[in-house]
Order: sequence, then structure tokens, then C-alpha cells
Amino acid sequence: MRLVRYANPNARSLAPAYGFSSRSPWTGLEDQIDQLFDSALSGIVAGSSRTQFPVDLYEDKENTYVRAELPGISRDDVSVEMIEGYLTITVVRKEKAGEEEESVSFSRSISIPEDVHSDKVAAAYQDGVLTVTLPKREETKPKKISIEVK
Repeated sequence: MRLVRYANPNARSLAPAYGFSSRSPWTGLEDQIDQLFDSALSGIVAGSSRTQFPVDLYEDKENTYVRAELPGISRDDVSVEMIEGYLTITVVRKEKAGEEEESVSFSRSISIPEDVHSDKVAAAYQDGVLTVTLPKREETKPKKISIEVK
């Protein structure tokens, strides 16, 4: 995606061309915005050089959660594995271009805390959102201690 200036799309900066010899604080801003959009959009687009996608990590008293938004990805194209303290989410997307079939792969590995009960990890995929639930072990969950009155 390229942002186009309405006044003069051939200009290299937003600074007026007349009478200013000092560097404008806006010089290069459009290039930085273009890079931001390019990097954000290239994560899911086929043929991009990025191999990772963003994930959200959050927790409550009972569980740690990993959430990944994967729009346009089929459930069959997603795999989740937990190996040696790392949760790995892999997406392999196959697209047909005429007679040829191209495969694009994205992957993300996240270090998992030791307090996760790895035998009870669960994953759900709904409406393009993958949510992996990592239950905490009983001994690491916060416990409320009652105070006696004497």
C-alpha cells in the first residue's frame, strides 16, 4: 500500500518547495508510513518474506492464553505443537496460480512458562482466531490464605 499525497504525488517530501532551505520535520514521514503499512500487510499475503505473525499473550488466575489472528486461513492449514517448553504455531497455505500450486509457510514459536500443565493444553479455532489455552499447575496458582482472629 502506498500513500499518495493529493497536492503533488511526484514530490519527495511534504515540505513546500519554495523558500525553505532547512530540513522539514515531515521529510521522510511518508516513507516511514509506507514501511509500516508494507510490514503490517505482508504478514498474511502470499509470497511475502515474513515468516512470523503477531500473537497476543495474556493470563488469568487459572490459565495462560496465546491468541493469533489468522484471517482467511482454513482450520486444516493450522498446526499447534508443544515441544521442550516451546509452543509452535505453523500455518501452511496452498494457493493455485493457474496449473501451479504454491505453498507459503508461516511459523511462530513462543517460550512457555514452567508453571503450565502441558498435558492439558487445548486449542480452539473460530472465525480466523486461534486461541491456545495453557492451564497452570495447581501448585503455581495463587491461593488465598485466611487470617485467624485471636
